[in-house]
Amino acid sequence: MLEQSQLGKVSEYKSSYNPQLLFPIPRVINRTELGIDDRNPGFYGADIWNHYEVSWLNLSGKPCVAIGEIIYPASTANIIESKSMKLYFNSFNGTKFENSNQMSETVIKDLSKSVGAPVEFRLLPVDTQTKLIKFEGTCLDNLDIECDIYKPHPDYLFCEDNQITEELYTNLLKSNCMMTLQPDWASVHIKYSGLQINHEGLLKYIISLRDNNEFHEQCIERIFHDIRTKCKPDSLTVYARYTRRGGLDINPFRTTEKDFTLPENNRLIRQ
Repeated sequence: MLEQSQLGKVSEYKSSYNPQLLFPIPRVINRTELGIDDRNPGFYGADIWNHYEVSWLNLSGKPCVAIGEIIYPASTANIIESKSMKLYFNSFNGTKFENSNQMSETVIKDLSKSVGAPVEFRLLPVDTQTKLIKFEGTCLDNLDIECDIYKPHPDYLFCEDNQITEELYTNLLKSNCMMTLQPDWASVHIKYSGLQINHEGLLKYIISLRDNNEFHEQCIERIFHDIRTKCKPDSLTVYARYTRRGGLDINPFRTTEKDFTLPENNRLIRQ
């Protein structure tokens, strides 16, 4: 299926509106590989996208620019391949709209059809003051560990005897696009309650994904699934913020909490 996408291929960047450029990928494919039941995956959440290169024309032919925020649930049937998202938005560059509302309504219609559920989309002025944040909790990055495995190794994960609620984060997550093999860089935040997860083992596990080839959303679901399977926490939330590529960043959020509240869509310094 993925061989039909534009990933890794020379693409013609068309500037006339074309919703056919969107390339949906069923979530069930990777979830089945991981042993996750797509009908009852054991988590809730959403994928949060930010697009910093959104432009279209008004009726006079004058360009308009904005930042686009896209959010859709982790329960959608499909994700959207990121290069196809970029090509789709590029197709607005030479397309006229009566106003920004008409442009937004078009995006919502097309993206909702592609993922199989309602999508949230809003346009933000390019001079919007976005808050820069750092993750809360204990940073794992200064732990003195030895690493020699760079493929997913969930056996690094184990627990201590004490019960705890804690927040941990690392800036050392790297994986690769499964088609182009370009590196994907992210910071990941983990909040859980239950038996304490060994910090060194958790960091070694995150680093073991370094040469793994998966899309952003799939990588975070792997982390969530492996922690839950190996450590069996009472509650678990995994949230990653990836650096942008092609004007887009993707920020998957997965949690055991059915009545969750998404974190504010604030950027880390690397974004």
